[in-house]
Amino acid sequence: MTTELRRLRNYIGGEFKDAADGRTTEVVNPATGEVYATAPLSGQADVDAAMAAAAAAFPGWRDTTPSERQKALLKIADAFEARAEELVAAESENTGKPLALTASEELPPMVDQIRFFAGAARLLEGRSAGEYMDGMTSIIRREPVGVCAQVAPWNYPMMMAVWKFAPAIAAGNTVVLKPSDTTPASTVLMAEIIDSILPKGVFNVVCGDRETGKAMVEHSTPAMASITGSVRAGMQVAESASKDVKRVHLELGGKAPVVVFEDADIAKAVEDIAVAGYFNAGQDCTAATRVLVQESVHDEFVAALAKAAAETKTGQPDDEDVLYGPLNNPNQLKQVAGFIERLPAHAKVEAGGHQVGEKGYFYAPTVVSGLKQDDEIIQNEVFGPVITVQSFADEAQALEYANGVEYALASSVWTKDHGRAMRMSKNLDFGCVWINTHIPLVAEMPHGGFKKSGYGKDLSAYGFEDYTRIKHVMTSLDG
Repeated sequence: MTTELRRLRNYIGGEFKDAADGRTTEVVNPATGEVYATAPLSGQADVDAAMAAAAAAFPGWRDTTPSERQKALLKIADAFEARAEELVAAESENTGKPLALTASEELPPMVDQIRFFAGAARLLEGRSAGEYMDGMTSIIRREPVGVCAQVAPWNYPMMMAVWKFAPAIAAGNTVVLKPSDTTPASTVLMAEIIDSILPKGVFNVVCGDRETGKAMVEHSTPAMASITGSVRAGMQVAESASKDVKRVHLELGGKAPVVVFEDADIAKAVEDIAVAGYFNAGQDCTAATRVLVQESVHDEFVAALAKAAAETKTGQPDDEDVLYGPLNNPNQLKQVAGFIERLPAHAKVEAGGHQVGEKGYFYAPTVVSGLKQDDEIIQNEVFGPVITVQSFADEAQALEYANGVEYALASSVWTKDHGRAMRMSKNLDFGCVWINTHIPLVAEMPHGGFKKSGYGKDLSAYGFEDYTRIKHVMTSLDG
């Protein structure tokens, strides 16, 4: 007997549709390696249709009041919460993530973030009106930018979809959102839930591959393109968008330094760093996977971290004892394994370093020590459950090593010295600095990086403002 595959469909203009030419892709559960669904492989005709629907809906949605947009977003948050079990199940099948952790660690913040942007819709700020020239009054208008083309990644399909559509819609824009070709299921379910809440065409979902995303970014309709993905993908989007001067919002890779000084609480640092490094199989741009430890406590730290790695469990989604599930796809598994296979002779694998299980794309929690600053695994994003450890002599060298990569998204400092913590947070060239913790995010605070980690902010009022444009209106007092 063969099990009939689930059939996912695009959501365009309030209707669920197959790709215009009927093409599909197979969707694989990474915990089993088995195909469980098909999704549209959308082409130009599908992108055209979605952009037309979003453009047609924009004037009406733009002209709604902030309170009306707030009410709609609050209804979405309530609906997501009411159907949390379905969303978690879809996300777990998408990604292989543990069901319990997805329910406790991802869905609640996601719902909270929608509610935050619902409130932000009614709190746009700008300069007060005034007379900056004799006889003239100036006012500032903040307006939605228009249609937004948005591309979400496969590491947090649900949450990253929320980070994109919630601020855009709260600001009065309309959206065409493309989930990753490997993880479309939870986004399509979101569309099913949103269908009865938003006007048709305000929110659209187009499934497909890189060529689909390329067609969206290059399309003449969107005023803004937003992507969370690799540096290479971000560069391609920026280049494509430059041809018609679209706004671009980029959240790209990371290589977060985790700087542990000798006065830190080593046991607590190890415990927290292991979780922040291995959560979601290390498939997180902010993951605590590049640790810098002061020489005097280096050996103690490495031994404790290797022990923590050995005690960390990966496995199937229904196992409540696992911290993380599989890597997302065979290519990602190959990439992570390749970093370990290419390690230089001076490196030492202290724990893990191998695939786990006979099915699915699982990789053991891994610790690698003895590394140098110019090693490939230090300079490039692994995006897997691999924590590297380097040693440093003093604060100056710690900063040199921490800042000595092309990424600049997030970082953390572990010390009991307040002055040192403040100096490090000032001098670390990263968009976020945590002190004696790593990875917590809140809706009220911005998330985004510098350098090759991209530009623009997610979350917070800053992220909301990214989806608005500023207009100056001046009027003569003479009438």
